[in-house]
Amino acid sequence: MPVNNIKIFSGNSNPALAWEICDYLGMPMGRATIKTFSDGEVFVEIGENVRGADVFVIQSTCPPVNNNLMELLIMIDALRRASSRRITAVLPYYGYARQDRKAAPRVPISAKLVADIITAAGARRVLAMDLHAGQIQGFFNIPVDHLFAAPILLSYLKENIQGQVVMVSPDAGGVERTRAFAKRLGASLAIIDKRRERPNEATVMNIIGDIKGKTAVILDDMVDTAGTLCKAAEALVAHGAKCIHGCTTHPVLSGPAIERIEQSVLESLVVTNTIPLGEHAKKIDKIKVLSVSSLLGEAIRRIHNDDSVSLLFV
Repeated sequence: MPVNNIKIFSGNSNPALAWEICDYLGMPMGRATIKTFSDGEVFVEIGENVRGADVFVIQSTCPPVNNNLMELLIMIDALRRASSRRITAVLPYYGYARQDRKAAPRVPISAKLVADIITAAGARRVLAMDLHAGQIQGFFNIPVDHLFAAPILLSYLKENIQGQVVMVSPDAGGVERTRAFAKRLGASLAIIDKRRERPNEATVMNIIGDIKGKTAVILDDMVDTAGTLCKAAEALVAHGAKCIHGCTTHPVLSGPAIERIEQSVLESLVVTNTIPLGEHAKKIDKIKVLSVSSLLGEAIRRIHNDDSVSLLFV
């Protein structure tokens, strides 16, 4: 692709993915100094000329969420003040996405607030992947390209998961996503009726669908503490499923997640590299990591060349 007048920069949240994207595009990473002062303040200095350039900033707002978010905002501001022509925030993982509505009185809609401050910092376009809620696209008053990791995940499942497969949605909100996977795999569909008593805690109540003797694949957009995933896997085994696999785009894996996955009945957990795994998680054979660099890289190429991105949607 032509690389004239396009530059890619990365924060500290996921530099490995950013380098993979640069390799896909056949171009170098933009030079920038990003450091934290002793009092916790973030400092950014852009190390090359970006005047008039089409700039892409790759930064997942994953844990530590607030530090990575501030890095993103300050990088965007630095690039805007350096006269970049257009700045696109590439967000493989969008933090605060679960706070997308008022679920109780006197609570914020933090996903909207984050959208506002990214725009206020100077972003003129957003490229995101598997947003927790589709309506987050409408929280931005700038163009949003919403990609899905489905092509990468489906390719892996077709090649590696054998037998009679049933795709399982861990809650009612994920049924549409899970049905789309089931259709493309020629698999059946099951739904877990889940009641959440408090944040990060889930109780499996019932299973809707025929899973007996089948290979079950639990599909979700993210795995955080892995409570929902592991309890769902236990319930599926109790109802006669032959073997259980997990499949997710965003491996947040906070708190007790790693220990739960290690001790669970899951045979494997397939994730992507939108969020980098911790050192402990990298050592677990159950966790299989797929790269989304080609998908994001192709989207960046198309955005820069003003080509259609819709061909990458599923």
